[in-house]
Amino acid sequence: MINGKKICVVMPAYNAEKTLKKTYDEIPKDIVDDIILTDDASQDQTAKVSNELDIKTFVHTQNKGYGGNQKTCYQAALECGADIVIMLHPDYQYTPKLITPMASMIAEGIFDAVIGSRILGNKAMMGGMPTYKYIFNRFLTLTENFIIQQKLSEYHTGYRAFSRKVLETIPLLENSDDFVFDNQMLCQTLYFGFDVGEVSCPALYFDDASSISFSRSVTYGLGVMQTAIKYALAKRGGSHFDIFNPQGKRLKP
Repeated sequence: MINGKKICVVMPAYNAEKTLKKTYDEIPKDIVDDIILTDDASQDQTAKVSNELDIKTFVHTQNKGYGGNQKTCYQAALECGADIVIMLHPDYQYTPKLITPMASMIAEGIFDAVIGSRILGNKAMMGGMPTYKYIFNRFLTLTENFIIQQKLSEYHTGYRAFSRKVLETIPLLENSDDFVFDNQMLCQTLYFGFDVGEVSCPALYFDDASSISFSRSVTYGLGVMQTAIKYALAKRGGSHFDIFNPQGKRLKP
């Protein structure tokens, strides 16, 4: 706990057998109250390793996709009574050592959500981010900031922390089950008036770290642009979309 707030780390996993223990070992157990892993029908021993580490483990018998996996994670965290939920990839691409400052920024009431930005600090490419991904990231972020009138350094990190209020407010279940889920969730958080902070976060790129292909990156980019346009139109009151509907489907408290 921090400041009386119960902290839960959720890990949406797919074929993370080789990196899960290393990720788990660096989670700050002194402040984290619960750790949850959802195995999205992995083809390796991810669930077995998770159970051996005594992590609360949920297993999908069929692959639900990256976004669908996160929906299960966040629902389980709310049911555990979490006040702050940190989403951490179990592939060791992001350092678990940033959990404490990210959670603290929410526990102290400074922000409602915090993202780990690979762009702040200029360490993205030093960590091995492919050049085309860096350029793609910068282009999408600049364009999205312009369209929705925000000033985040990036929208595409997979390292995020949210307050319980955010998770209970945004229509999370209206989002895609694919990779664009992350972008939709962040835009929803901004759309509903929550304050989003950022911390500089180095990221590592190596063989066992998860990564999407170039073709799926293009599909993701198109989804990001579509989400930004919907955000802008909804803010102007001219159009209505399920992902920005206050009465949209939400997680159960």
